[in-house]
Amino acid sequence: MSASPSISAPLAPAIGVPAQQGFFMPPEWAPHAGTWLTWPKPGCDSFRGREPAVYEVYRKFVLLLTEFEEVYINVWDAEMAEHARQQLSHASNAAVSFHHHPAFEPWCRDHGPIFLTHRQTGEKAIVDWGYNAWGEKYPPFDLDNAVPEQIASLRNLTRFAPEMILEGGSIEVNGTGLLMTTESCLLNPNRNPSLSRTEIELKLQQYLGIREILWLRDGILGDDTDGHIDDMTRFVNEETIVTAVEKNPQDPNFEPLKQNRALLESHRDKYNPSLQIVELPMPEPFFQEGLRLPASYANFYIANGLVVVPTYECPQDAVAVGILQDLLPDRKVVGLDSRELIWGLGSFHCITQQEPRG
Repeated sequence: MSASPSISAPLAPAIGVPAQQGFFMPPEWAPHAGTWLTWPKPGCDSFRGREPAVYEVYRKFVLLLTEFEEVYINVWDAEMAEHARQQLSHASNAAVSFHHHPAFEPWCRDHGPIFLTHRQTGEKAIVDWGYNAWGEKYPPFDLDNAVPEQIASLRNLTRFAPEMILEGGSIEVNGTGLLMTTESCLLNPNRNPSLSRTEIELKLQQYLGIREILWLRDGILGDDTDGHIDDMTRFVNEETIVTAVEKNPQDPNFEPLKQNRALLESHRDKYNPSLQIVELPMPEPFFQEGLRLPASYANFYIANGLVVVPTYECPQDAVAVGILQDLLPDRKVVGLDSRELIWGLGSFHCITQQEPRG
């Protein structure tokens, strides 16, 4: 296990927009160079003293990942790197590296960079969206916001800066031009109050190389991100969407998920008849200290040869893992207990950010 010695010098953002230069955001199932994580800082707001149990979840997760790809971990300093190294003692030394990119909270999906690849050359670049801790809910967040710039410098990659707030968990792409997101998140005035819907759509097209946007509405109960798509509806290949459904009409998630399911069907019928929509169950309602948490199987992570699915010790766990194994037969699909991780209101997709192979 290696560690970068210091924070790299920043690079000036590139001029122009990525799509015009041939860049696009590849889908999660495209080959990875590795996976980025941010190690939870002791005392972080997300886990409120539950870090020892959360570190054990990270240990199991990283152990799975290192069977298939490299893992790059953001840490504050050498002391935190050593702490993480001790926690990950059974992971392959060669597959894990530490980088001094400090962040207050561990949600790398949202504060990490979005990687792009060039359609012809395979060259990589980074989109450095702004990050404001889900509408300035959890200050400070200046260090978290700086992580993409630091990774771009570390990798010596072109960095594009759209001057727009966007978290990675709020978008899903299929790699052939279609992006999914939610109105409740991207159109929330706590993100980009000066941008209209049309202006936001244009930024997505210009900086991610997409042609079409499928807007869903509200997120699930307990999600403090204002409705991230990765808690509800995901692509598993270019033409297949899995979407969470709630079978209990009395559950508060029943109606929002039903409405989103109908929007998917409407889009398919009008624009993309070949699109397949597969239902993914919701787990039983999950509470901690009387608080409903956003437990969902849709927060799975697709790695090289592997899919890690959050589980919650309920009967639906096996059903969800089986559905995803059928849809992703070329990968090992593993359920991993997420009950401690979900305390921070996120799971495996939320803590990861894939770096494409290029």
